[in-house]
Amino acid sequence: MNISKELVDEIQRRVDESGGEFKTVEEHVEFVLTELLKDEPEQAYTPEEGEEIKERLRRLGYIQ
Repeated sequence: MNISKELVDEIQRRVDESGGEFKTVEEHVEFVLTELLKDEPEQAYTPEEGEEIKERLRRLGYIQ
């Protein structure tokens, strides 16, 4: 993976300011990517369940 020098320099600045929390640019990048991927919203229900909910709402007269 290639990252621009400017971005690497910015990440290195953050590593230096982390008070030892991160030791390398790679460690910081891995942490940020892991956190980003963890925050992906989970779908509340499957598409099939969504259709079932819509059908129930139709039968109850809430939607047409």
